[in-house]
Amino acid sequence: MSDLQNIKNRFGIIGNYPALNRALEKAIQVAPTDISVLVIGESGTGKEFIPKIIHSESKRKHQPYIVVNCGAIPEGTIDSELFGHEKGAFTGATSTRKGYFEVADGGTIFLDEVGELPLQTQVRLLRVLESGEFMKVGSSQIQKTNVRIVAATNVNMMNAIQEGKFREDLYYRLNTVQVDMPPLRERKGDIHLLFRKFAIDFAEKYRMPELILTEDAVRYLEGYSFPGNVRQLRNLVEQMTVVEQSRTINAERLAEYIPADNRLPAVSNHSKTNNNSDFSSEREIMYKILFDMRNDINDLKSLTSELIKNRGTGEFSMHEQNLINRIYTPDVSSA
Repeated sequence: MSDLQNIKNRFGIIGNYPALNRALEKAIQVAPTDISVLVIGESGTGKEFIPKIIHSESKRKHQPYIVVNCGAIPEGTIDSELFGHEKGAFTGATSTRKGYFEVADGGTIFLDEVGELPLQTQVRLLRVLESGEFMKVGSSQIQKTNVRIVAATNVNMMNAIQEGKFREDLYYRLNTVQVDMPPLRERKGDIHLLFRKFAIDFAEKYRMPELILTEDAVRYLEGYSFPGNVRQLRNLVEQMTVVEQSRTINAERLAEYIPADNRLPAVSNHSKTNNNSDFSSEREIMYKILFDMRNDINDLKSLTSELIKNRGTGEFSMHEQNLINRIYTPDVSSA
């Protein structure tokens, strides 16, 4: 437990939720080995802490630590970024370049959003995992590298495998040990702790008094689902620190920043209740306006077609004249 608390203090990790502690304990336990680790979790849960912990607690800690966001690199250049390229390998390759796997030799490479890798690159990565070998783009010479690979994803990997977007053999190579990062909505007891930590940090950063939540605001915050997880909470606290003049935040004020219910309303709802009757009425009015507009446009198309046929010489009927007036005549009463 002392090792776990030391890790939390060193990396600024807040929370005591059992699933979070289990994830950190796994990272500490596998760090001395060279085993591959796959970190699973939603966006914003703090997956990036796991490879940092693994690297810092391993025998590779004095060697390079390289972070690669696989989803941020264009498909056409990802192979060059990871494995390097020879001069003249493609248009614009004016010199030989080392890839991340060559630069990280002896250290740790963190492949974030690994589920976004194109299939061709997955084949190359599998070879590195199996034999430590790779070839630069445009080269036939095999090179060796000794790297520890930690990968992370927010993609459902089994679905990706079934859809043919991710190789099953690569998945099992990466997933020798799986570390699951829990979403913030499951860590309700940690939400207020995190809020206070961020409030202190941003108060110091912006030289302002820290924000304080009332009891009803704490309950409101803990009842929110946080689809963006810890990252969303952090951004929320930073925004409120800068914008709010009062340093005490109640539930009513907090509701201006986050909705009471994260779920979007259904497009159609036949069972109207008192709670959603206002919304339903507004929706029906909007639908009626849209349908009327569509009818006007269809009528206008027909009228335009007739005008083209008659080359503008025909006379308008009363219905046609009313249509033109309704569309093209400004509303004088609203001016």
